[in-house]
Amino acid sequence: MSTQTKYLLQESQLPKFWYNIQADLPKPMPPVLHPGTLQPIGPDDLAPLFPMSLILQEVSTEREIEIPEPVREVFRLWRPAPLFRAHRLEQVLGTPAKIFYKYEGVSPAGSHKPNSAIPQAFFNAQAGVKRLSTETGAGQWGSSLAMAGQMFGLDVTVYQVRVSYDQKPYRRALMETYGARCIPSPSNETEYGRAVLAQRPDHPGSLGIAISEAVEVAAKNEDTKYALGSVLNHVLLHQTIIGLEAMEQMHMADAWPDVIVGCTGGGSNFAGLAFPFIGHGLRGGAKPRIVAVEPAACPSLTRGKYAYDFGDTAHLTPLTKMHTLGSTFTPPGFHAGGLRYHGMAPLISHCKQLGLLDAVAYTQNQCFEAGVQFARAEGIVPAPEANHAVRGAIEEALRCKREGKAETILFNLSGHGHFDMSAYQAYFAGGLKDEHYDENELAQALSGLPSVPA
Repeated sequence: MSTQTKYLLQESQLPKFWYNIQADLPKPMPPVLHPGTLQPIGPDDLAPLFPMSLILQEVSTEREIEIPEPVREVFRLWRPAPLFRAHRLEQVLGTPAKIFYKYEGVSPAGSHKPNSAIPQAFFNAQAGVKRLSTETGAGQWGSSLAMAGQMFGLDVTVYQVRVSYDQKPYRRALMETYGARCIPSPSNETEYGRAVLAQRPDHPGSLGIAISEAVEVAAKNEDTKYALGSVLNHVLLHQTIIGLEAMEQMHMADAWPDVIVGCTGGGSNFAGLAFPFIGHGLRGGAKPRIVAVEPAACPSLTRGKYAYDFGDTAHLTPLTKMHTLGSTFTPPGFHAGGLRYHGMAPLISHCKQLGLLDAVAYTQNQCFEAGVQFARAEGIVPAPEANHAVRGAIEEALRCKREGKAETILFNLSGHGHFDMSAYQAYFAGGLKDEHYDENELAQALSGLPSVPA
C-alpha cells in the first residue's frame, strides 16, 4: 500500500449523479404518514414546505439522480474534497490498522453541510421561491444555507437552538456575514416559540423546537419554503457525493475499507459517506462494517425506540418511522449541537433495522479527548460533532492493535472546530461536563409517542 498522505481528485472527476440507496435496499422503507389520517402522504402534502423537485427526490427509488450543472459549478469551489491517510495518528496509536479520513472541513462554511444547502437553494430558486426558513444547532447548517441563499438570491432566516446561539457567537456572525437573519430559538417571532417561552422563559431550546418555528414560518408565508439540514431522504441523497468521491480515492490508495465510521445526529454526514459503500455491498461488492457514533447524552440509535414519531416538537410535521427519543425530549446542552436531535434519519433507522450498520455512544469528554489526540497528530482541529467519528475510528484502530489485525478504517471528518474553541478551552480547564439526559424525561417523551396501528 502506498505511503502517500493525500488523495486528490480533479474537478473533472466531480460526480455527476447522487446515489440513492433506496434502489438497493432489500426491503422498502415504511411509508411517511399523515398525522391526522395516519395514511401515507403524497407529494401534495409536502408542497407547502418544499418545491416539487425536492419532493420528487424525497420519494424517488431511482439509483442515480443527476446533479444539476449550476450546483456542480458551485461545488467546484471546494469539491472534490480530499481524502487523507492518517499516518501520524496510526503511529501515535501503535496500530497495524490503516486509517483514512474524508475531510469535509474544506468547504467555505467549514463542514459537509453545503453539500445539501447548495442544491436545496438552487431547486427553491428554480421554483420561484424568495425566502427560506430553517433551523440549526451548532450553526454548520445555518451558515451553509446562508451562504447558499446568497449564491442563489434567496433571503434566509435561521432559528438557532438557544444554547448553541449562546455557546457559538462566531457561527452566528458567519451567518450574518453571509446575509442571513439568525434568531435564538425558542423565540417570540412564532406562535409556537411564544408558547414554549410562556411555559419556560429560560428554555435552552432544541432542534425539534427550532424546526417547529421554521416550519410554522414557511407554512404561513406563500413566498417562503422550509429547508432541513439532515434527516430527510433528499438531504442524505445530496450528501452521498462524499462517499462517491471516497470510493474513487480509496481506489487511488489501492485500498478498501473494512470499517466505516461516522458521527450521527440526524444522520446526513454519516449517510453521505456510508450509503454508497452499503449500496456497493448490497449489489454484491465487499461489505465493510458500518459504525454510527452518537453522543451518550442524546443516543437515539442506541437508546431510542424504533417507532413512528414527529420530526418536530410542535407536531407540525408528518410521521416518520425512526429511532427516536420522543419529539418532546430536550437533550442536555452539550457542545456537539449538531447531534442534539431526538430522532435519527428514517433511512438510517431502516438500515439499522435491516442489520446493515452498528451504533455506539460516547460521552462528551471521551470525544474531546480523541479530538485533541487527533489534532496533535494530524494538525486538524475537529468540530465537536466530528470528534465522535474520531473517537469511533480510534477505538476501531485500538481494537485492531489488540487483535493484531491490519484492517483499513475510513471515517468522515465532517467539519473543523475553529468556531468551537471555547469548548476546547473548557475541556482543557476541566470544565467540560459529561451531560446526562433525564431518565424520567426520556420515559415521559417515549410514553407520548403517537399511536400508530401496526
